[in-house]
Amino acid sequence: MGLKCGIIGLTNIGKTTLFNCISNTKAEITSFAYSSNRSNIGMINVPDQRLSELVKYQETQKVIPATLEIVDIPGLAKGASKGEGVGNVFLSDIRNYDSLIHVIRCFDDENLSHIEGSIDPVRDMEIVDLELQIRDLESINKKMEKLIKISKSGDKEAKHGHEVLNALKRHLENFQPVRKVPITEFERKYIEDLSLLTAKPVMYVCNVDEASAIKGNNYVDQVKDTLKNDKAELLIIAADLEAEIAELDDENDRMEFLLDTGLEEPGVNKLIRSAYRLLNLNTFFTIGPKEIKAWTIHEGVTALQAAGVVHSDMERGFIRAEVMHSDDFVTFGSEKACKENGKFHVEGKNYVVKDGDILHFLFNV
Repeated sequence: MGLKCGIIGLTNIGKTTLFNCISNTKAEITSFAYSSNRSNIGMINVPDQRLSELVKYQETQKVIPATLEIVDIPGLAKGASKGEGVGNVFLSDIRNYDSLIHVIRCFDDENLSHIEGSIDPVRDMEIVDLELQIRDLESINKKMEKLIKISKSGDKEAKHGHEVLNALKRHLENFQPVRKVPITEFERKYIEDLSLLTAKPVMYVCNVDEASAIKGNNYVDQVKDTLKNDKAELLIIAADLEAEIAELDDENDRMEFLLDTGLEEPGVNKLIRSAYRLLNLNTFFTIGPKEIKAWTIHEGVTALQAAGVVHSDMERGFIRAEVMHSDDFVTFGSEKACKENGKFHVEGKNYVVKDGDILHFLFNV
């Protein structure tokens, strides 16, 4: 499975700068509002130190990290749902993304004007949230109209679906996101096809100046206070600084730059870890002389399901999985040594894959 995140926020708050410093695709940055007329799509290689360790004990032709797909949609603006700006037009681009990265401007810069005339991160958050809520209300209203027509024929399923959607509509009209509504699995089937934006998990990124990269600032404190009851993931990232680091080709130069600024690691590493926590994701590995590869799965995935992530044939013809943990493989240095020390086991299709497992699937089709 591929992890997909959509970057949202007002215009001129540093979204595209953040996108550029974490993505292999570079997008144009300007100081003009509504200067972009398309979404930017890029890929991030997920940093995982375990890959560097595995390659020490398994000779291989190539190492393939897990990837994260991101889309940076044009900046939103107050009234976007009524035609202001251009960002709202592109919200459909993130319908099928797993989570949202909401970037908030938490820095002063007299050379970069704010679309609302002043720096107020809480106000900015509320503007974006409202535009997402309005878009979801539009989707819900359209489906409710269809269900009303169907329910007139006596269809009880359509009637119940209308009741579920109506409850969500009232929630949105009270300026609350769908993700805060307890929805049963039975009810979820009525909204799955809508891919509601406010149902998606959100991590918040406070974009700060370099001086605030470590401890934040008053703007960040305002955001923290607003989110204190939400249990939301909140990151502090100086996008301009991260962009400078990303321009350095040599890994040692990057690390030296980081240490000079008081940072221990690039912000992209923190962002990806947050995304994994947000979506309850794990990583397993396949290793061999041709390639060592990291694969992303949800927590609780079985060996059978993990086989399907690698290839549908493996899932269809699954026989068993040979399992050892990456920590044990590195500790003992080989598969043979793992076997000798009781750290190698054979599992069936219902085995729940653990983060860091090395799997070899046996199958027959």
